[in-house]
Amino acid sequence: MGVNFDNNVPIYLQLVEIMKNKIITGEFKPGKRIPSVRELALMMKVNPNTMQKALVELESLNLIYTERTNGKFVTDDSKIINNSKKQNAKTLTNDYLKNMYDLGFSKDEIIEYLKGEI
Repeated sequence: MGVNFDNNVPIYLQLVEIMKNKIITGEFKPGKRIPSVRELALMMKVNPNTMQKALVELESLNLIYTERTNGKFVTDDSKIINNSKKQNAKTLTNDYLKNMYDLGFSKDEIIEYLKGEI
């Protein structure tokens, strides 16, 4: 599952986004244990320290939590997961709109484009 990383963004932040997507899409199920730091590092082909840094960030976002001696688990708080999903959707939408405006599309043209009328 090696990842093609963007050299302009720190790898650990890219890992945070990858892991967030795995959580909000349900690939990593609420309340379930996630693979160990070493397993995730091997899967993503990154240094375990980099993976650990990403997991610390995910924990600060309350998307995962640690049970001492049992490992790390995905939150079972659906509100936190849904808020993260909405935030990702908002970011994607804003990026899309910015790119469309940069291409010279007006708001009305973008709406027509989304409706499939262009």
